[in-house]
Amino acid sequence: MSGSSAGVIVVGAGLGGIRVAEGLRSNGYEGSITLIGAEPHPPYDRPPLSKSVLLGKEDRVDLKPPEFFGESSIELRMGERVRAISPADHTVTVENVDDPDRTETLGYESLILATGLVPRPLPGTAGISGVHVLRTISDALALREEIDGAGRAVVVGAGFIGCEVAASLNQRGLTVTLVEPAPTPLAVALGPEIGALVTRLHVANGVDVRTGVGVDEILTNGSAVRGVRLGDGSVVDADIVVVGIGSIPVVDYLDGSGIELAPRESGGGIACDECGKTSAPDVYALGDVANWRTEDGGTRRVEHWTHTVEQAAEVAHRIARSDATTPAAPPYFWSDQFDLKIQVLGRPAATDEVHIVDDDGRKFLAYYSRDGILTGVVGAGKVGGVMKTRPKLLTPTPIADLLG
Repeated sequence: MSGSSAGVIVVGAGLGGIRVAEGLRSNGYEGSITLIGAEPHPPYDRPPLSKSVLLGKEDRVDLKPPEFFGESSIELRMGERVRAISPADHTVTVENVDDPDRTETLGYESLILATGLVPRPLPGTAGISGVHVLRTISDALALREEIDGAGRAVVVGAGFIGCEVAASLNQRGLTVTLVEPAPTPLAVALGPEIGALVTRLHVANGVDVRTGVGVDEILTNGSAVRGVRLGDGSVVDADIVVVGIGSIPVVDYLDGSGIELAPRESGGGIACDECGKTSAPDVYALGDVANWRTEDGGTRRVEHWTHTVEQAAEVAHRIARSDATTPAAPPYFWSDQFDLKIQVLGRPAATDEVHIVDDDGRKFLAYYSRDGILTGVVGAGKVGGVMKTRPKLLTPTPIADLLG
């Protein structure tokens, strides 16, 4: 089958896809908009999956009510994925996820790629029941179904998702072991000083935190997981293993398209200019899969909710040729662990100098600096302290101004 839609096609029906479609309409775009999603679910929010969904507080976290799509004249095509893109012809070929032989070719004036990520698997775990990743709502619900019948869990990887999952499983009453090869949780993102404070939070709530060690082997009883052998030879019993060791940008459908990818050392994903334009005419990318050029001439792929929202606004403005502007704002994201909100504002790096300015044994606030200039702030349970630094991150601010 073939079609000839001559409007905007958005590939990826997650946060970035729904926000850019909504932004096009709010900026006055009147052409057709088609939103293509590989999952059978309507667009939903991912951050609650590791928190409220695992905790059983929510079953659905839809980003928009069903009537939104009809009222906004947005065609939502679920259960379909893009097989190929032809920038020369301005077409995409889509296939049905359940029946790949059912294909259709659609024409576009502008194409937006927001295909996100897939979790990186732990080698040797294919086909083992009780081993989970967490990226989709189906992943979250499948993991949640096993919690009531389990007593012990191992979470492999102590990044933000791993820490959130460990906290949620602990709150559901499981005995949780958190395993991380780095010196502390979140060390790669925020450095060991803040990682030590996050370790303290988890240990205080009963999580067994094992750092500086990796996983050598998943132990099974038949085809079901029964434990994990760590690199130091110790064995941790487990009814559930959750793997959170990073994710991979979804770009396989770009093979043969000529659309440029960013090098792995800069984060991989789809190479874009500072406004989301790719190397192909009329093709844009945003969200977790997109590697945008930065103001200093570098490139950066960022996997955070607010970053995706801001990119969607920028791309919508550009396609709609709107005069609207996106106000300058420092990058921001948060992570809910136990009853604390850990907030990160600005661009702190693990190699920056860390200045812990408030620590009551549980809540904390820290500034980051590089070459004497404020780069970011991280706080746990310190919403006011974090947010008051926002203006100071919009212009170069000497760290001495905050510490004096």
